[in-house]
Amino acid sequence: MDVLFPKPLKTGDKVGFFSPSSPATVFAPKRFERAKQFLESKGLVVQAGKLTGKSDFYRSGSIQERVDELNTLIRDPEVRCIISTIGGNNSNALLPYLDYQALKADPKIIIGYSDVTALLLGIHAQTGLTTFYGPALVASFGEFPPLVEETFESFYEICMQPPRLPYQYQMPERWTDVRIDWHTQDEAKPTYENRWDFIGNGVITGRLIGGNLNTIRAIWGSPYMPDIEQGDILLMEDCMHGIEVLERSFAHMKACGVFDKISAIVLGKHELFEDKGTGRTPLDVLLEVLAGKTLPILSGFDSCHTHPMLVTPIGVQATIDFDQETFELISPWIQPVN
Repeated sequence: MDVLFPKPLKTGDKVGFFSPSSPATVFAPKRFERAKQFLESKGLVVQAGKLTGKSDFYRSGSIQERVDELNTLIRDPEVRCIISTIGGNNSNALLPYLDYQALKADPKIIIGYSDVTALLLGIHAQTGLTTFYGPALVASFGEFPPLVEETFESFYEICMQPPRLPYQYQMPERWTDVRIDWHTQDEAKPTYENRWDFIGNGVITGRLIGGNLNTIRAIWGSPYMPDIEQGDILLMEDCMHGIEVLERSFAHMKACGVFDKISAIVLGKHELFEDKGTGRTPLDVLLEVLAGKTLPILSGFDSCHTHPMLVTPIGVQATIDFDQETFELISPWIQPVN
């Protein structure tokens, strides 16, 4: 399948937002409005999906209503970027009904994270389009400065500029996973000093694939999950799970032979990890599951549920230099500007 690239966004372009699972525009109205105003302040035109302000209990609408919302944005030639409002649990239900042919005919930026992993990987598998593991409208762009500005900086560099190769990721100085009620939050969250751990030696190059670990399991074995290929670099991140759930997820990857195929792991930060009193980290759990298998790991990468969030293109070539401690994108993820 041919690889497809969207065009970069530019000032004045339309960014359509949709709610493929949880109804964030309803349960977080203040954060939703702040997020819209933030993107508009950056010169982008924000276009609401049909389910804005709608709720069907745990979701924004029926499967068909959610499909219709997303397909309407896919088919709109004026919409150049489609961003999810938030994740949830049920984005995978949309996959059989999306207009993949329209996306092939008019590639555009599709971006989100968490449960939206199902759509990002499914669209990539069905069309060859590079998709983007990155910020969601409400969850990410509704945050306060300075963290929201750092998230937008990555969005700007990846989605609004022509690719400059190699592109080297820079570690944010600070990060946070502090949980504050979105209804009452009125200032920036406290932050921690940041750290990335490069565990391994040498230089690894491969296709960058992956996303939210729990959601990957929800499309595993389907035509919407890209095949894990020999030499891939696998991005895995998760949030608010206990250590027992994470062990199960890592063990599933091992049982499926994933760790025998890939060349390296990029392990994102785990938001509000519950170690159940063990004192162990997600990295500890992964190393135990690997059972001595030598597999280079970049641990603590900031393309995950924490703030700020770095944008990771899905399906591109990347290089991790474990000796120099660098992580670079080395193939295009967006169309060059003519």
